[in-house]
Amino acid sequence: MKTLITGADGFIGSHLTEELVKSGADVRAFVFYNSFGTRGWIDSLPDDIKNEIEIVAGDIRDPYFVKSAMLGVDTIHHLAALIAIPYSYVAPDNYVDTNIKGTLNILNAARELDTRRILITSTSEVYGTAQTVPISEKHPYQGQSPYSASKIGADRMVEAFYRSFDMGISIIRPFNTYGPRQSARAVIPTIISQLLAGYDKIKLGSLSPTRDFVYVKDTVYGFIEIAKHDNCIGKEINIATMSEISIGTLAKKLINLINPDANIISDEIRFRPENSEVERLLGDNSLLYSLVGWKPDTSIDVGLAETIEFIRNNMEQYRASIYNM
Repeated sequence: MKTLITGADGFIGSHLTEELVKSGADVRAFVFYNSFGTRGWIDSLPDDIKNEIEIVAGDIRDPYFVKSAMLGVDTIHHLAALIAIPYSYVAPDNYVDTNIKGTLNILNAARELDTRRILITSTSEVYGTAQTVPISEKHPYQGQSPYSASKIGADRMVEAFYRSFDMGISIIRPFNTYGPRQSARAVIPTIISQLLAGYDKIKLGSLSPTRDFVYVKDTVYGFIEIAKHDNCIGKEINIATMSEISIGTLAKKLINLINPDANIISDEIRFRPENSEVERLLGDNSLLYSLVGWKPDTSIDVGLAETIEFIRNNMEQYRASIYNM
């Protein structure tokens, strides 16, 4: 059986691609077309992994290409999306086109092709600031940024297709995944790359928000297990650790690990608009545990150490001197 992964060139997608190939799966990787012929993080994988991957380059916004990429596929993991929250303030149309229309393209093709399993990637940002904790899948949705609104729209389209057409769909909702290969737009690589570049003044936005950080290998394990279990069909499922840490505390932890003499300074450009900031995310993983037995395996200390080591060895990929939107 063949598995298609959209967004395979990205952070989580490349890890999922790698782990599925290692497990013996027949993987087709959908990467974003560019004239340089680069394939994102897929290019960094070992040759013995890359040689086992069928790669197709295209655009998730093109329904005809999407359908052609899905031919002969049994299972699809849909991860392709625009995810940077600051950029969504600048270009909301792109987020609607990519995140909502791109997901609709997947759903329409899956319905026409009778694809057996469709796994759609959501985000904890759809919940907005926690009204109750831990945040279960029944928590209200709050569109606190154009990005989160686009993902709420995509999720509700997925629900509509499941209810209307009885398709083998699951919505996977990771909380704040981190680890090797994450881009510099995310907070952990932002802090680490500034520290490793030798800066003693680390520029950050708000320090008070809390996040539930999940190591990427644990997130990927959740994806793989959900795809295996038919009891996950028709459900929206959190991947979370049920623990939280503030951005300020996280930054101090990383400073102590890399350069204890560094200090944090506020950078106004890095602050979200007041009503858009998500102040607290703490996820409930009890549904996922009850369905497939998943629980996180990597502590924050181990995960951060592996992330630091990766960024240290790949500093050419990180531009610490600028604000990466």
